[in-house]
Amino acid sequence: QVHLAESGGGSAQAGGSLRIACAASGYTYTSDNCMGWFRQVPGKEREGVAAIYTGGDRTYYAASVRGRFTISQDAAKNTMYLQMNNLKPEDTAIYYCAVDCDYSDYYPPAPMLVGDFGYWGQGTKVTVSS
Repeated sequence: QVHLAESGGGSAQAGGSLRIACAASGYTYTSDNCMGWFRQVPGKEREGVAAIYTGGDRTYYAASVRGRFTISQDAAKNTMYLQMNNLKPEDTAIYYCAVDCDYSDYYPPAPMLVGDFGYWGQGTKVTVSS
């Protein structure tokens, strides 16, 4: 059974940084993995933020975070990360990690869709104050 556990959420000032992590059990990070991060605020749909696929050779970022966020994975630790720099108040949300997508050069995220992913974590809250 796949279990994903996010950690590292919390509070930051605008312009600050946070790194959130997603540790997996029952799911092994390999060179073929496809995984990503979504976020959601109350009353809005879950939004795809970043994805990494084809062994880490390909990454995707939503326009709202491109240049500020970096997705990465550490296969040895079976953990995925989202480094968030230059945070803005509008980044405030619950962040969810997800795995088991099928993106490739022939089927890239355009954009990331909730239905593209098979397993989800419970979320970690990120609050950015101005």
